[in-house]
Amino acid sequence: MTDVNKPRRRPRSDGQRNREHLLHVAKAAFTAGEVDIPLDEVARRAGVGIGTLYRHFPNRDALIEAVYRAELDRLAEAAPVLAAQHPPVEALRAWMLLFVDYIAAKQVIAPALKGLVGRTSTLYAQSGTVLQTAIDTLVAAAVESGDISTNIEPVDLLRALAGVSNFAAGPGWENSAKRLVDILIAGSRTPAS
Repeated sequence: MTDVNKPRRRPRSDGQRNREHLLHVAKAAFTAGEVDIPLDEVARRAGVGIGTLYRHFPNRDALIEAVYRAELDRLAEAAPVLAAQHPPVEALRAWMLLFVDYIAAKQVIAPALKGLVGRTSTLYAQSGTVLQTAIDTLVAAAVESGDISTNIEPVDLLRALAGVSNFAAGPGWENSAKRLVDILIAGSRTPAS
């Protein structure tokens, strides 16, 4: 019988490395258009046994969801790191460039996500909250520094980038979206007195 008050054991470092490597391999496969890649092939490419994969991801849906969440976590964790390393407007710009990469990953994973019956709405709702919190914080710091106009709505910046990705989802759209980041930053700057 397990003790419910006992703290949960942290995963071993090799187990955590295996998990992260499996996520990396699965993302690479999805990005290459291999949305229906067999799980045993993911394990083979990661250099682990199928049992290791199943220990971390009990089924295909769990793996797909974990890849999506890892991309979202990477974006959320980047906001405070960038804010600590760069001036506010540069942190915002760097995060927006990462957001373009996130959109690209999401578009690739989207067909697989559609198979997560009943769970995509929860995933997308959580991602909206995470993204909104990150950009709100970065824009607030840029406004406070005087680099960004006070009338800029953070969600408008996200909408502009998401709109470009939906409008031009063909080859090379990421480069166009990344150019748009600089246009959005330039247009958001406080007018010179």
